[in-house]
Amino acid sequence: MRSSHRSRSFLRRRLPLGAAALLCLGAGLVPAANAAGTYDAKAAAVTFSDDFDGPAGSAVDGSKWQIETGDNVNNHERQYYTAGNNNAALDGQGHLVITARKENPSNYQCWYGTCEYTSARLNTSGKFSTTHGHVEARMKIPRGQGIWPAFWMLGDDIGSVGWPNSGEIDIMENVGFEPSTVHGTIHGPGYSGSGGIGAGYSLPGGQAFADDFHTFAVDWSPNEIKWSVDGTVYQTRTPADVGGNQWVFEKPFFVILNLAVGGYWPGDPDGSTQFPQQLIVDYVHVSNG
Repeated sequence: MRSSHRSRSFLRRRLPLGAAALLCLGAGLVPAANAAGTYDAKAAAVTFSDDFDGPAGSAVDGSKWQIETGDNVNNHERQYYTAGNNNAALDGQGHLVITARKENPSNYQCWYGTCEYTSARLNTSGKFSTTHGHVEARMKIPRGQGIWPAFWMLGDDIGSVGWPNSGEIDIMENVGFEPSTVHGTIHGPGYSGSGGIGAGYSLPGGQAFADDFHTFAVDWSPNEIKWSVDGTVYQTRTPADVGGNQWVFEKPFFVILNLAVGGYWPGDPDGSTQFPQQLIVDYVHVSNG
């Protein structure tokens, strides 16, 4: 990854949880596979599912998600993550809409002074986690310079071991100056930030990911993680890839969705960036064999 990625991976100080609360529900589960060794959805058992059905304007299901609040000095992001349904709400058509706005209706204060933007970040810590499985979301991402949507996972033990020892699996990240490309990355001790191990996937013909829905997934099994976009696997990582460092991906992880504005990696919005921007999530599904 480019050197500007060095501080990507961490709003982690913003997890409003103690170590005890981070000990979640992982069960050491392995994804279903067919004879060819690839993921077989028909053979899998769903362990987590949110199709975001509900009345327009309602907040996410609190039995599945918690909302994080605050800013993020670690990445020098510009947004303030708000509570409730202010920036994360159902649209009444089976989608979660996370909205980034250029506004500050409540005089929120950020690391750089009075906040300029609001957005939302939600996670399943304390409510759902898994060790291994097929983790998938169908989403339509936003666009624009400084816009940074992400679908990712953190180790449950972050409250006790910290980051990057907790491990991080970035299933999908996009930075607005690369409209045709998404990134999948792992972070751990000795390979975090700019040393994260990953790859990008680009749409053909200069298509933009923001133009349509796409499905982003990992198939995570013992000693192996595969990333795919719309069913096409574009990278595989194993312990052999971490350069003799510790492979920290054989334990429970929880799921995170967020839409950041600005930061070291994407850069800040400029005059070309239009607001509001929306990350539209059709579903999040986790399954295993």
